[in-house]
Amino acid sequence: MSEQLAVRTETVDALKVSVFKDRGALGAAAGMDVAAKIKELLSRKAGIRMIFAAAPSQNELLEQLARDKEIDWSRITAFHMDEYIGLPNDAPQKFSRFLCERLFDKVKPGAVHLIDSSNTIDGECSRYGGLLQEAPIDIVCLGIGENGHIAFNDPPVADFNDPFAIKAVELDDACRQQQVNDGCFPTFEAVPTHALTLTIPALLSGAHLFCSVPGPTKRNAVNRTLNGPVSTECPSTSLRNHPDCTLYVDYDSYGIS
Repeated sequence: MSEQLAVRTETVDALKVSVFKDRGALGAAAGMDVAAKIKELLSRKAGIRMIFAAAPSQNELLEQLARDKEIDWSRITAFHMDEYIGLPNDAPQKFSRFLCERLFDKVKPGAVHLIDSSNTIDGECSRYGGLLQEAPIDIVCLGIGENGHIAFNDPPVADFNDPFAIKAVELDDACRQQQVNDGCFPTFEAVPTHALTLTIPALLSGAHLFCSVPGPTKRNAVNRTLNGPVSTECPSTSLRNHPDCTLYVDYDSYGIS
């Protein structure tokens, strides 16, 4: 659907790429595509399971989904893909809070499973991993970090063959600096050093992936994703091997001036 609105489209390996003039057009198009896929799946399934990223790059997509009154959210089970370790439960930077405020509290999915980073690490990985693996994941809405990470799979901890669905990781410096660049934390030192993240195999297990990556700070990551070798040095390159993933970029992130 959004291909009609895109300025340019291409395919890199299996990855479909749609280029838009600005992040507003990008987010609206990605949101319309996700909504269309939700409705298509719900027309032939009793319910679906979705994973959402929590990041400023997702704002426009989430707004588009929240506005769509034709989606039967009561038949959707929602997950999110990462959470900081060590933040108080009422911290504004918690990813669970981000998604609840921008989407879940507005649309009321039938079930929402949030990562509880106050639990023991082993206990939460076992609990949340079990929930994820109860049934296949239908849709994943994700982004790409400045260092090429997907979720919090930074290059030092990324594993394309990870045996786990969720794990604890130490965040690398580029990832922590991005949180400051995005305005989520006032200083580098304020950013937590560790997090729980869904692994790359867990994310790529989704049947349909929609990856929104706007803005000039993501230009290097997008270039590496599309043109570099498929490697954990840039974890997002793994998207090129997924059978149904669309990457949504704007002029800034794609490199059109």
